[in-house]
Amino acid sequence: MSLEEQKEVAINRYVDLMHIKAHETGENRELDYQIKVAKVKLSSFGIDYSELDF
Repeated sequence: MSLEEQKEVAINRYVDLMHIKAHETGENRELDYQIKVAKVKLSSFGIDYSELDF
């Protein structure tokens, strides 16, 4: 898998997690942790994810 493909997968994963978070009605520590991990991965690729938050 190329670097560009890895970046695309990381972005898509983050967006998917944020969709879940938007519809979550309770506390979900695992989801919060997965979002933190996704942010670290995006940062390591030099991707600004702030525009992806909603």
